[in-house]
Order: sequence, then C-alpha cells, then structure tokens
Amino acid sequence: MPAGRPFYLTTPIFYVNDVPHIGHAYTEVAADVLTRWHRQSGDDTWLLTGTDEHGQKILRTATANGATPKEWTDRLVESAWKPLLETIDIANDDFIRTTDERHERRVKLFIEKLREAGHIYEAEFEGLYCVGCEEFKPASEIVEGVGEYAGQKVCAIHGRPLELMHEKNYFFRMSAFQQQLLDLYKAQPDFVQPESARNEVVAFVSQGLNDLSISRSSFDWGIPIPWDDSHVLYVWVDALLNYATAVGYGEDDADFARRWPAQHIVGKDILRFHAVIWPAMLMAAGLPVPAGVFGHGWLLVGGEKMSKSKLTGIAPNEITDTFGSDAFRYYFMRAISFGQDGSFSWEDLSARYQAELANGFGNLASRVIAMVKRYYEGGAVPAPGEYTAADITVQTNLLAAALSADAAIEKFAIHEALAQVWTIVDALNGYITEQEPWALAKDEADRERLGTVLYTCAEGLRALAVLLSPVLTKAAPKLWSALGVEASLGALAAQPLRSAGEWGQLKPGTVVGDLEPLFPRIDAA
Repeated sequence: MPAGRPFYLTTPIFYVNDVPHIGHAYTEVAADVLTRWHRQSGDDTWLLTGTDEHGQKILRTATANGATPKEWTDRLVESAWKPLLETIDIANDDFIRTTDERHERRVKLFIEKLREAGHIYEAEFEGLYCVGCEEFKPASEIVEGVGEYAGQKVCAIHGRPLELMHEKNYFFRMSAFQQQLLDLYKAQPDFVQPESARNEVVAFVSQGLNDLSISRSSFDWGIPIPWDDSHVLYVWVDALLNYATAVGYGEDDADFARRWPAQHIVGKDILRFHAVIWPAMLMAAGLPVPAGVFGHGWLLVGGEKMSKSKLTGIAPNEITDTFGSDAFRYYFMRAISFGQDGSFSWEDLSARYQAELANGFGNLASRVIAMVKRYYEGGAVPAPGEYTAADITVQTNLLAAALSADAAIEKFAIHEALAQVWTIVDALNGYITEQEPWALAKDEADRERLGTVLYTCAEGLRALAVLLSPVLTKAAPKLWSALGVEASLGALAAQPLRSAGEWGQLKPGTVVGDLEPLFPRIDAA
C-alpha cells in the first residue's frame, strides 16, 4: 500500500439524459486539481467519477430518441461523457456506471442489509414528483406555476409542473436518524462545507425528517428490489451507493477499508441527498459516514444557472478548442471562489488568458529560459553568489506562498491556493524588472550578480512548475522539460509538492532547453 494518508474524493455521478456542459466540467476539474495535489504530496489518493443511468428521466429521454435506456446511456457515455474527461485532462482512477454489474450486485447487498436490520417497510404513498430532480418534492420546493403553467404546482428548481404519484412503495426509516444526524453536524462542524451549506442542512434536518420512499413500481428502468422484483430501487438511493460500491463494498473488504470514507464534492442543488439521506443510510448499515460533503456553487451564464433545457449550456470544447485545456482549468479554478456561485463570460476568460497566463506566467518562463541560454555558455544555469535582501525576499515569499497554497487546498479553497501561487509569478516578474539582468550582462564586473539573479529566477520557475502541475497539466511539464531538471531531480510527477517551496533544489550547471510559447497569442476572430 502506498505511503501517506488516504484521500478518496468523488464527484457526483452525472445524469446522462444529455451531453455535458461546462458546469459538469467545472466540478470534474476541481476534483481533479485536488486529487492531483494530494497524489503529488504523497497521499494515498483515489478519484472516482462516473454516470447515473437509471430512473424515469432516462427512460423518457431514451424513448423520445427511439432507443432503449441501455442503448441511450451506452451511446451518451461513450460519445460524450468519457470524452469529456480527455477534453479537460482529468486523471480519474475509476469511472463507475450505475448499470455496471459490480454496482448492481453490491447495491442489492446493501439494501438487503438495511431490510434485515429492520430499516425498510412497505406502505402506500402519494406525493408530487419532479422527474427532472427524480425526487418527491418537499413543500419548501413546490411553487405555484406562472405563464403557461399557471394553476399548476411546479418544481422550484426546474420550473416545470410536478406529477402526482400514488404508489405502494418500500420506505427507509430515515426519520429515526434525525438526532444522530444533528449530533454529527455538531460534533463535526466541517462535515458539510461551506458554512452556508452547513447551515442550510442543519435547518432542514431540524424541521423534522420524513421516511424516504426508496422504490418505484410504475416503471422498470432501475435495479430490481432483491426481495420484490415488481419494484425498482429509487434512483437516488442507487446513485448514492456508487461511492461505496466502486471501492468494493460487500465484496472487497480490503479495498473498502483502504479507501472509505470518501470526501464528496457536489453541486449545492444536490447537497441534501449527500448530507442527509446518504449519511443516514450509512448509519443504518453500520458504516462510517463520509469524511465530508463540500457543496460548490453554480456556474452562471447571463445571470442564470447553466442549463441545457434553458439553452444556457456551453460545451467544454467550445472553450478548449480555442484556449486549450490548461486555460479552461486555470480560469474556472482561479476566477470563481470554490463554494460560491460564479459567473462565466468569454470576455473575462480572454482577458485572464492574455494577462495572467500569456503575459504573466508564459512570458516569465520564456524570458528566464532565453536569458540563461543567451548569457551562459551551453545554457547552463549559473551558480548563485551572495544573496541580497531582494533575493532572500523572493525565497521567503516563495516558501510562504507554497505553504499557504497547501493549507488552502486542505480546506478546498482552490481559488485561494492559485492566488497564492500566482503571487510567486508576480513577484518574479517584478524582481526581473527591478534587477535588470540584461543590464547586468553588459558589465563583466556584475557577472556574479547576474548569476544570482538568473539562478533565483530559474529556481523560482522550478517551484512554479511543481506547484502549478495539478492545474496546468500541459504547460507545467513543458516548463519542467525546458528547465532540464529531469536528469537531476526526476520526473515532474515525482516531485513532492508540499516541499516545492524549499529553496535550492535546482542544481547549478543544469542545462536548459528550448521552450515553445506556453500560451500562444490568440487572435480575435
């Protein structure tokens, strides 16, 4: 087993009734950055993502497209959802589908366990159901329709009419776990993050919990209830269990013990399922609750949440085809405070690409590499002379920024971590302006000082390549290669990230190579 503490992170499994948009990609990138950071820090890391493929909405979408549900989901997963991971360069360790045999088998084991423990019973049920949410809606999320839906009850989230369902269903005794959940939130104040999400969950549970309908008998696209195949499992129960089934629940005890519990990243609209229903199910099964649930905000376009139905969805490749995957990853992790809603605009993306990536980081890298090659024979990195206050300031600030970035990652503040790393970019650019190495190069008497300045800059780039490698997965390896450090320090992926800010790792005499522009100029169409 690898050394280091376990860090098992999950994204939501995405509903495959349509193709992905940048809202889905945003969640994937955030999870990927966090796990790349932890993996390169030596933690025993695992990233799970996947697709949610059962339920009434999938059945209706498939039927409308002249396909069976399995044909539809197979088509969408292979043509859209798995390619998304390549488009934005996601290094997931596993991809689970709720139609996988391993998942269905292990789900049945879990549900049988709940039934044997007395947590499941059968009863009649009637309620207003939102097919879009795949949920019987609580009163707080039912509103009066307007316009074409006037006089009807509609979903507060989707704005579409609710359907009155009356069925004999199986129920999970979720109400029995109200106090245990409240005790959990009190004992672990960071179990639900950010604080606004925690407050919402605590308020919801404090109002009282109802038992949860966990089966449907009006359609058959789902996992059959093991003891009654006239019912299929409620899609949300099926979906939530993926986090456990993917790491061996019920069949591979060693893998499950190694990985579980997981840390979940979810959109705030599905927070209640993950922070209330899911831990209650785990408590009932006698299993550890998740390590935590982080509910991030929505991506807004024109002030509205990203939505295919409202035609505000933007395909990720619309961005990556022009700006590249690095710019996509950087922009969404830097421009939006993780945990809050954030607005996307093409103008802001373009401006940040030019100012921060091309002119800020890219230009810094190319200037330093070019000066080492120009001023030192064979492009060998010079040895530093005596450090001045300006040099020591760079060293001190670099270490502080690296440590602060790691601390920010620990609390899922990816935007703060990037902001800290970018202080190094800005500091080095300012340092070059102040030290004027091109002027030092004109006088042999300043040769030692020139060496110190360029070593400082090159060592700064070494640290930046490591610190930015979880985000800039294309540019950082190019810079690492140009710095020529692989022979002496090893592969970029092998660099211990938490000690990246420690000074003096770049060996003098290292020969730099050519560096193509990391962020080429993009001409306006």
